[in-house]
Amino acid sequence: MTVRRSAATLAATAAVLCAAAAPVAVAAPSPSPSAALPAGLYGTKDPTYDGVWRQSLAFLAQRLEGVTPAAKSVDWLISQQCADGSYAAFRPDVSKPCDAKTMRDTNATAAATQALVEVGGHRETVNNSVRWLKSVQNEDGGWGYTAGAPSDANSTSLVIGALARQGQRLADITTPGGKTPYDPLLALAIPCGGKDGGAFAYQPDKKGKLAANADATAAAVLGAMGKALAVGNNAAGKAPSCHPGSGSGLTPEQAAQNGAHYLTGALAGNGHLNQAPMPGATDSTPQPDFGNTADAVVALSAAGHQDKAAGALGWLKKNSADWAAQNGPAAYAQLILAAHSTGDNARDFGGVDLVTRLNAAGPAPAAVVTPDPSADTGYEATEKDQVHSGDDVIGGVWWYIGIALVLAAIAFFLISGRRKNRQL
Repeated sequence: MTVRRSAATLAATAAVLCAAAAPVAVAAPSPSPSAALPAGLYGTKDPTYDGVWRQSLAFLAQRLEGVTPAAKSVDWLISQQCADGSYAAFRPDVSKPCDAKTMRDTNATAAATQALVEVGGHRETVNNSVRWLKSVQNEDGGWGYTAGAPSDANSTSLVIGALARQGQRLADITTPGGKTPYDPLLALAIPCGGKDGGAFAYQPDKKGKLAANADATAAAVLGAMGKALAVGNNAAGKAPSCHPGSGSGLTPEQAAQNGAHYLTGALAGNGHLNQAPMPGATDSTPQPDFGNTADAVVALSAAGHQDKAAGALGWLKKNSADWAAQNGPAAYAQLILAAHSTGDNARDFGGVDLVTRLNAAGPAPAAVVTPDPSADTGYEATEKDQVHSGDDVIGGVWWYIGIALVLAAIAFFLISGRRKNRQL
């Protein structure tokens, strides 16, 4: 699957049409010559199914590389938000308010939330999205692609990343039955043993059986660790292992490590993951899945197995240029996220400057500052540094530090003034 968002879109479409086929990715159709793309949007293809998603991934990747997106690009993303805080995949006419027919999308909402946190300065927009995401949490603790849809590993993990990055304490986000966002991920974890041991399923089938899904596994490794899409360089070297147990018998960290164990094995053969076969396809030749391979690199690095991601990263550097050029902003962003998570140079990725190409896919950035390669600017959202104050956490730790500094400055001037008055 070229981008995770395409899989989620087609999964939702299949559910609406009561189709039994597994979600697959297809290239977005090019817009007709008469269809003008919105000002500020990244990419040149039809944004119907991925407008918000590709814009959000572009911002996440740019901010990791010291790039500040153009104001009109940020304004476009903000304008896509519905009044209740949700996002659809794309709203062609934002002058019309969202209504009951608007297909609100947890994936787009979660991605936009993460992106706007990184861009900064849009606290209320972010908080509105977080309130909506929390309001549509399923009884099992997770989220589906649309509000009320059955929970799946990808959507749940994306929402976890958004909530964590905004500053929510995930263990406190519980349903009336006491379920947390981690519970549905643990329920989708395949026990150790057998060729698929440690993997996550996207969803159980109609009989409740779990089938390994590499895309879902890469997402769930991040979700179970409470991490967002943008992962910092984590060079810790852990030996991959699969912890016995299933469901509530595992901790989220153990389930994440199990998923990393599965991905390590899946990448060991040729250094990349393969696309799921298209329904009805007659050619059974496996096709490389560039997007999921990049996601797997991020997941392994986040789990402390950066050394196990090296082969896949090398394969991407040699083979991904044409794929990225064809698929545009989201593809370049995925590769940048993978490079950053391993400490690699996204400006010379197999001879390709991914950052320059991503910047060229949208309006000229407001600023470009080449980051110091010796300094890791990636943010790791963990339970230790998440801040929670009900439904309206307003920007996390740095907001409160800023308030403290302002109050300290006010107190200093008041005390100084009193001392001067006494001297007079």
